[in-house]
Amino acid sequence: MRYAQLGRSGLRVSRIGLGMMSYGDPQHVAWFLDEDAADPIVRRAVEGGVTFFDTADMYSGGVSEEITGRLLRKHFTRRDDYVLATKLYYPMGPGPNDRGLSRKHVMAAIDASLRRLGTDHVDLYQIHRWDDHTPIEETMRALDDVVRAGKVRYLGASLMYAWQFAKAQHTARAAGWTRFVAMQTRYNLVYREEEREVIPCCLDQGVGVLPYSPLARGLLAGRRDGTARTAVDTSARSDNDVEIADALREIAADRGLPPARLALAWLLGKPAVTAPIVGVTKPAQLDDALAAVDLDLTDAEVSTVESLYRAHEPYGYD
Repeated sequence: MRYAQLGRSGLRVSRIGLGMMSYGDPQHVAWFLDEDAADPIVRRAVEGGVTFFDTADMYSGGVSEEITGRLLRKHFTRRDDYVLATKLYYPMGPGPNDRGLSRKHVMAAIDASLRRLGTDHVDLYQIHRWDDHTPIEETMRALDDVVRAGKVRYLGASLMYAWQFAKAQHTARAAGWTRFVAMQTRYNLVYREEEREVIPCCLDQGVGVLPYSPLARGLLAGRRDGTARTAVDTSARSDNDVEIADALREIAADRGLPPARLALAWLLGKPAVTAPIVGVTKPAQLDDALAAVDLDLTDAEVSTVESLYRAHEPYGYD
């Protein structure tokens, strides 16, 4: 495993992050793995040098955070040996204040996440989406307060317009509050719209990019039908996605390697990318992710797969 600074912060993370969204209550969502099934995957990740684990309060209604906390305590001796990330924004209850980025919800959400995770602090606390109903000054002040209280070490954001991210950063800078050091956003070979504005903004601001859905729901792993999750999530798909996936598969066949490994290596070669967030439900998927860290694509291979890209409708901002 290799490790890198998260943007221009002092925080070092493994170049592969394990996404914990896949672990929860199978009665809630069929493709979730329960704790017993997730245990050997997390153990294998730890043995492979992964130190960065990402979840969110809304994943499986909080069950993902509970599983994440128990498994990390089981497989690490010290709390300081891993980097724990979670998120807030989506509804966590029926009430009008059980969601969003208001001061009231920020303060309640961090305490609830810490209880579920079984820890006294989160290393990276991320706003899951932009909140149109709360002034950004209120949100950034509340987030700064949870940092100053010692409950959070660093702040991150996820999937928003570049102007929104820049506004949040400017608001925090002007007031002397804590700024974001990370941007978690959808980014892969078949969805590259973030290269237009968000990623250049992150490079300019010294913010580390944490791509989620790095394999496009299994398409870039060589599965034309995607994964079990694809059946309920067909977002951000374009007619030429399969053409790109086929080209990647041909390059992988020439190399004698799985296409997923090449897709992750392509991401890891991007200057803004710190660590793709990889969802794993089978040990072989984790093996590909770990091996991708030491794999480089040639200029010709990169040109081949990148030249096929066609613009998509921007996804997920609303």
